Formats: sequence, C-alpha cells, structure tokens
Amino acid sequence: MHLPWRRRPAATDATAPTTVTDLGEPGAPPRPRPATGAPEARAGSPALPPAPGAVPPGMVVAGAWGWRLLVVAGCLAATGWLISRLEEIVVPLLIAILVCALLQPVVRLLTRRRVPHWVAIVVALLALVVVVGGLLVLVVTQVRAGAGDLSDKGMAAYESLRSFLRTSPLQLTDGEFDQYLGQAGTAIKDASQQILSGVAAVGSAAGHLVAGGLLTLFATIFLLIDGRGVWHWVVRLFPKAARPAVDGAGLAGWQTLTSFVKVQVVVAAANGVGIGLFAFFLGLPLAVPIAILVFLASFIPVLGAIVTGALAVVLALVVAGPVQALVMLGGVLLVHLLEAHVLQPLVMGGAVKVHPLAVVFAVAAGSLVAGVPGALFAVPTAATVNVMVKHVASGRWRAVREGPAAVDGTPPAAP
Repeated sequence: MHLPWRRRPAATDATAPTTVTDLGEPGAPPRPRPATGAPEARAGSPALPPAPGAVPPGMVVAGAWGWRLLVVAGCLAATGWLISRLEEIVVPLLIAILVCALLQPVVRLLTRRRVPHWVAIVVALLALVVVVGGLLVLVVTQVRAGAGDLSDKGMAAYESLRSFLRTSPLQLTDGEFDQYLGQAGTAIKDASQQILSGVAAVGSAAGHLVAGGLLTLFATIFLLIDGRGVWHWVVRLFPKAARPAVDGAGLAGWQTLTSFVKVQVVVAAANGVGIGLFAFFLGLPLAVPIAILVFLASFIPVLGAIVTGALAVVLALVVAGPVQALVMLGGVLLVHLLEAHVLQPLVMGGAVKVHPLAVVFAVAAGSLVAGVPGALFAVPTAATVNVMVKHVASGRWRAVREGPAAVDGTPPAAP
C-alpha cells in the first residue's frame, strides 16, 4: 500500500562513509559509532609508529620473564634455607620415603597372598633389619679376620716400594724417602685430627642420631600403614582447582621413585657382586667387605661405585702389586660398562630417564650443599621432580578435573 505523504529515503553513494548512530538503552542519548567505511576502521591500515622512548617488545618480554625467574629463585633459596634449618627432621622423613618405596612392593605382594596388612608390614621391616644387620656383622667379622694378613702384606708392599724407588730412574735415597714419608705422615695426622673432631661432633650428637633413627622408623611404619591417607591430607592442602594436577603429579612421581629405588637395588647388587668376584679371584683380602662397601656406596649413583672401585684398585696395588691392580682396574671398568649399557637399560626401561650428565651434576650439587645426604637424595629428587613437572605441563590431569580428586582430594588407586 502506497502512502503518498511518506517520503522515500534518498539514494546514497555506497562508497561514501556513513555514520551509524547507536541508540543504546532507552532514554540514553545516542552514541555515534565509527563508520564502517571510515579509513581508520578499514582492514590492512598501517599501525601507528611507537612513541619516542618506548620500551622495545623484546625487553618487555625479557623483563616479565626476569622478575618471575627471580621470584622462583628466591622461593627455592628460601626453601633450601628452611630445609637446612630443619635437617634433623627432613633427612629422616626422606629416608623413610625411600624405605617405604623399597618395601611397598613387598607389602603389596604379601597382601595379595591374603596376608594381613599389619603382618606384611612387620615381615617387610624385619626382613630389612635382618639384611642390613647381617651385612654389617659380615663386614665386621671379615675385617677382624683379615686384619693380620692385610697388615703383613702391607708391610711387604712397603718394603718392595722402597726398594723399587731406590733402583728406579728417580734414584731416591733412604733419607729422601723417609723425608717424603714423614710429610705424608704429617698430612695423614692432620687429616686424622679433622676426622677425630668430626667423630667427636657425631658422638656429641648421638642423641640426635637416635632421635632421627626413631623418627625414620616411626615415619616408615605410618607411611606403610596409611600412605594413602597421608597423601589425601597433602592434596587437601591445595585449592580445589589445583588438586587434580597435584594428585596426578604426585602419583607419577611416586611411581618414578619406586622404579628408581628398585633399579638402584639391582644395580648396587650387580656392582657389589661383580667387583667382589674380581677381588676374590685375584686373591685379595677383604673381598667380601669390598663387595658390601661397593653395594652400599652404589646407592649414590655413579660417584659411589667409582670411589669404592678406586679403593679396591688401591688395595690390590698395595697388597698384590701393579699387575693385579691393573687387572682389578679393568674389572671395575668392565662392571661399570655392563651396568651402564646393558643392565640399566634392561632393568630401568623408560620408567626413569635421567641423563648421566644430569646425574653427575645433581650428585655434585647435592654433596656440595648437604654432604652425604645431599648426594644420596639428589638423583631421586631430580628424577621425581622431573616427572612431576612433565605431568603438570602435559595437561593430562585436566581429564580428571571432575573426578574424586577434584572433589575431595582423594588420590586415585595406584595401578
């Protein structure tokens, strides 16, 4: 229907920019919007040049990363300081965690065979005490039995070394030899005084050692009894949104730690048996204590076995001579090569992946910061933290955001 009094809209040029008025809410004054054809709204228009004195984008990104890294470094330094202040509590707790990771497969195996849970825990703890105590008793008895023979062979090696230096190209006289020997004795005496002062300090801290041992035993028992409940409590300390990530990272880290402990037991046993057999076939005294010492030291990856292997080579040099020492050195190198290239890939698989260079630096840094405990805990801590960070970064924990752990913090059942 045509209304003659209604005026038709005038034709407009499609290329001319138009202004659109946005009425907004009822009663509000109209707000003009930019025209769709305005030059400043067109796509592909050049960006405005940066203002004079503006910070380059690269520096902005570097600064943002820099202060965040400083905050992380400060948190790590504060954590390290706090751990050093609480060393008498932290070290027993870490030892208890390692012992629990070692004994949990035994407890699980006994429980699957319908053994009561508390009986399985008692049996596992008693077996550990019997094994460790038996090794210590064996070392003491072997050292006591072979001390006389070792002393006689040591004196004979001393006389042969003296005669060799007298007739060697060095042409050392008895006076020069006694002078060098006196200097070595003075150095040993100074070192022994430091050792005795350290022993006195340990003796004065015997009460702390006993308390630490009891705390380790107490923590191990409760971790074996109610480790799931302890983890439940730890997860609930975090915000609800972070619980799936914490729970998944903790489970992945625990699986890595148990695999690492089992691998280290097998590797340590192989090192001890291999080097002990070489010492036995060469007729060295104290072959059994050497094997046990290598076994215990191998729980410090790489460096522990190297140091004890060097001790076996020195013993062979003093007692049996340079030829047997070279054979012992070859045996130590052969054992380490078989361990690194055959045994570890076969036993470890893809469960624990830590580069050997990272292992060496972790042990060195741990021993520098915290001594023997630092060297012992450096590699398992690095392996566990590595897996936990990878799990959080992978985002697999988002699949269980609505699961039980996201609701009440209960960790899922271990496979």
